[in-house]
Amino acid sequence: MSSTFDSLTVPGLTEDLLAQGYIADRGLATSVLLALKLGKPLLLEGEVGVGKTELAKTLATMLGRDLIRLQCYEGIDIHHAVYEWDYARQMLHIRSLSQSGEVDAEADLFGPRFLLERPLLQAVRAGERSVLLIDEVDRADDEFEAFLLELLGDFQVTIPEMGTIRAEARPIVILTSNRTRELHDALKRRCLYTWIGFPPAEREVQIVRTRLPEVGAALAGQVVAAVNRLREMDLEKPPGVAETIDWTESLDALGVDTLTDDAALDTLGAVVKDRDDLEFASKSIQDVVT
Repeated sequence: MSSTFDSLTVPGLTEDLLAQGYIADRGLATSVLLALKLGKPLLLEGEVGVGKTELAKTLATMLGRDLIRLQCYEGIDIHHAVYEWDYARQMLHIRSLSQSGEVDAEADLFGPRFLLERPLLQAVRAGERSVLLIDEVDRADDEFEAFLLELLGDFQVTIPEMGTIRAEARPIVILTSNRTRELHDALKRRCLYTWIGFPPAEREVQIVRTRLPEVGAALAGQVVAAVNRLREMDLEKPPGVAETIDWTESLDALGVDTLTDDAALDTLGAVVKDRDDLEFASKSIQDVVT
């Protein structure tokens, strides 16, 4: 199978991602490389805030492609994800035709002029010019997941009034899941799979300093160590890498260069985003900052 990514290597891709500010370990970089070369969707599962969504954004920027994002949620259906008709404009069109005495408007009503393209149809039309991010697919219900099986298999969309629209070339497809529910095996079989966990402390410090180069190594190290202690606590929502960056950025904005108990308490809301967790962590602040 020949593709535009044939000459790309894991080290080369790792360097390209790093140039965009995204640090990927060898396992993740290998999965991305295979997804690019084989043209298969990549399913990323992991904790909240570990960089799943950010990877899709980075790939789009790195490759100069449009990012098309479908944010999944409970109750999402084909009208929100694929297409719907602009009923308001259709009604105005009918009134205009009635006033002018024209009566045969049906063919014109259900054509491109009144079609509202949603992310999945946009991605089918854009093809290789895009990166399609299907974000938090675990929040969608079983029926929508079943629809995705057909889309990811053939990458085409059928609109009854217009026929079947096929992608001339497949976009890069990234799916993310926070595992609020287990995805069906049929969906996983259509994808390459990677689990993104919390990074080792050294790499997390590197991530923080890549995103916030103005922050000193000492503060970044202290914050990462404190975040790792928070993750060891019995919190409802352990902080992800995104929260580590938020906390470091908040401390830096206040001119803090050393993480103290008082500084941690003042800015704890930047890293702990749950009321009960915040109360628990506040009472244990000396265990967090050591």
